Formats: sequence, structure tokens, C-alpha cells
Amino acid sequence: MTDVDVVVVGLGALGSAAAWQLASRGHSVVGLEQFELGHSRGASHDTSRILRHSYHTPQYVGLTFEAYDDWARLEEESGESLVTVVGGIDLFPPGCAIAPDDYVGSMVERGVEFESLAAPEIMARFPMFRVPDDTVGLYQERGAIVPAARGTAAMQRLASRAGATLLGSTPVTRVSDHGSHLTVEAGDASYTCGGVVVCADAWTNRVLAGLGPEVPELPLTVTLEQVTYFSPADPASYDAMPLWIWMDEPSYYGFPCYGEATLKAAQDCGGPAVDPDARTTDPDPEMLDLLTGFMGELLPGSGGPVRSLRCQYTLTPDRDFVLAPVPGHPAVVVGLGAAHGFKFAPTFGRILADLATTGTTSSDLTGFGFDRPGLTDPAFEATWMV
Repeated sequence: MTDVDVVVVGLGALGSAAAWQLASRGHSVVGLEQFELGHSRGASHDTSRILRHSYHTPQYVGLTFEAYDDWARLEEESGESLVTVVGGIDLFPPGCAIAPDDYVGSMVERGVEFESLAAPEIMARFPMFRVPDDTVGLYQERGAIVPAARGTAAMQRLASRAGATLLGSTPVTRVSDHGSHLTVEAGDASYTCGGVVVCADAWTNRVLAGLGPEVPELPLTVTLEQVTYFSPADPASYDAMPLWIWMDEPSYYGFPCYGEATLKAAQDCGGPAVDPDARTTDPDPEMLDLLTGFMGELLPGSGGPVRSLRCQYTLTPDRDFVLAPVPGHPAVVVGLGAAHGFKFAPTFGRILADLATTGTTSSDLTGFGFDRPGLTDPAFEATWMV
């Protein structure tokens, strides 16, 4: 039996950020990860993720300002360059499933500088694109790339440097709330603590199950997605390409060359629902064919695919985050990024540390609790487009 202030369950990006923040504030911290540190079974591996201001609500846009500030703090404390600004463009084709109005209104309300570009302007400024007539592009100069595996590893190093103990290959078997304290069982070890931060993503419900039958099971859908790297004949011609998101159904997104002479692209929420304990890691040829066909139309010089990797999405029905204490168990805090949270990882670490130690935070968490319709109403119709 080991006594610590806080146990963090799950050491992907969010859990690693929480461990860093808690330890840097002087708390004794143990972080427990069921797989090896830096594994590829979740959503915090591979090379790159998007950091952007464009979002569909003013609340989300407000959080992006915090994200930019917290990534800057992570850069300063780690001594690493982690944010690569390349610009970002959201592409709204004619009749698109995602209308630009909410994005425009939210950015205007929060004072984000952006440009609205018509199809000829998009292709004149970024000649690698071929977009349909009447496509609207919303361009944000601050759109950036942040590194997934390297960013997570940086937060783990800072957590360890501040005194946190981070243990891989250590699955948690039970979390129990005794009122005056909590216990976390992991293998042959047991930890007594004052707080638990659960960042277990697809395995969140399993971790929370030991708290008792009164704890609501989150209605999570786990999907197996796929990213693919393409090899353009002239990689240098893509150096000025911004990050891009195709705002339609199906939705796609992509990156310029970053660390190698390839372009990265993927469909958002296009993969099958899976059991996270029994999924494949093999590439899906049908998903590859669909993406390759789309890339040939939007970016005709992008070249052929060179490799595909699988990644896992854990989705709430409304695709909003969970950043809140468990009902009836205020000392147990959950952080879940709903498959678009990596850009906020340093911010979520700060927020989760706040909630675990003081119960409050300065960030606006409206709608990120357990009591919203998207998590409580069985008839809620899932919508995953953001």
C-alpha cells in the first residue's frame, strides 16, 4: 500500500499532461498506463495533430486561445520546439453538410483573424488544391502542427522531472471510493490517494466500474480510423500548403510535409466501431481506396500512398469533451477528448489538475459534464462533425 496525493489512470496525452501539471504543483503523483509508455493502441501516437482556432462555438474558440498559450508554456518548460505554424484552411464545398456560419460567427465573436476565400482565390493562393466552384475557404494564419508522440513524451519527461512516478504495463483493476480516501489497485500494488484523474479513453467505463452501480456508464463509441501518408513527385511544391479540413460528409483532413517528404491525410470518423481490446492494426484497403480517390481530386499532385496507420477514436454522442468529476464521487475526475482533444492536451492537463485539487477551474467547462443530454438521453442522435 502506497500513499500518494493523486493517481492518474492512463498516460496518453491527457493523462501525461495531468501528471505533469499535478507534479509541477508539488503534489505526489503516480501515473499508471496499462500498455507500455508511448504505445500505439490509443490516439496519442504518430507524428502530427492540428492546432487551430476555427471551431463551431465561441466556447471552443475560447479554449483554443488557452491551448496556444499552454503549448507555448510546454515549449518553454521542455526546451523543445513543438508548434509549427503553417496556416489552416477549412474548405466548405457547395451543399456541404457542415455550414460555415457557426464557424464564422464563433471566430468573429472571439476576435479571431481569418479570411474568407472564394474558390478561385483558394486555388490562386494555394495552387496545389482543386476545389469545386462555389467552395468557400476560411483561412486562419495561426493554424499549426503539434507533434503527437513527441509532445506526449515531453509532458511525461516534465512530469517525471517534477517527481511523478510513471509506470507503463500496469493496468488498473479497480478504483474504490471510501469517502475519506480512494484506493487504486493495479496488479500487486495498491495506492491510497486523495484524488484520481481518469484519462483512460476507450477504457474509461471499465476504470469507473469499481465505484459502484450508481455511476452512469458513458455511452462511448470506439472507432478504428486510418491515416495515410502520400508521396508527391514534387514535395517542395507542398511546403506552402496549409493544414486543411474538408467540411462535408465524408469529412477529410490533411497536413503539409512535416518531418519527411510526405503528405498526411485521413477521413474523420470513417472507420468501423470496434472493441478496443480486440481490434486489428492492419490497414483497411477500402478506406485507403476511398481516401486515395478523394486526394486525387482535391490534391491531384499528392502522389500515391506509401503507408497507412490505424488510430483509435473514442467518441461521445455529441462529440463534446468530458472534463468533470464523476457524479457522487467528487474526488474522481474524468478527462476524455472525444477524438479532437489532442490540440488541447496541455490545457486539459491544467484543467484536470485544477479539478482534482481544488474542484474548480478558470476555464469554461459548460456542457462537458456527465449531466448533459448527449450522455443521459438514450434517444440522443449522435453527431460527430466538428
